[in-house]
Amino acid sequence: MPVPDYKKGLIVTDKQNPLIEQSIEFSIKIVNYYKWLTTQKNEVVMSKQILRSGTSIGANIHEANFAVSKADFVNKMQIALKEASETEYWLIVLEKTGFLPEKGTVLKEMCYSLKRMLISTLNTVKNEKVHY
Repeated sequence: MPVPDYKKGLIVTDKQNPLIEQSIEFSIKIVNYYKWLTTQKNEVVMSKQILRSGTSIGANIHEANFAVSKADFVNKMQIALKEASETEYWLIVLEKTGFLPEKGTVLKEMCYSLKRMLISTLNTVKNEKVHY
């Protein structure tokens, strides 16, 4: 998996970066899940929480790609990881309260995958030796 280059920035539509692509796909699925929760299940509290945290992951990844420094890049990616952890929490709560249909396991798997990619990216970047 290519690691985003915080010095150059990446194009969001870059098909070579699975982290960017998966975060966009995940955000779209979260928006659709939110619509289903609010219209079909009349759930308005947890649905707003998962909409915020689930779409924030990709927004922070996108912002990190245009970071002004390594520290800025790491900070945005860490925020994305924290949002992924929060989203994972809401998916567990929604599942245990009967609001996550069987097909919702795809959301959980995608969330776990995003977390793994974010952790890998952060570990790689933190271990880089940067020479100016």
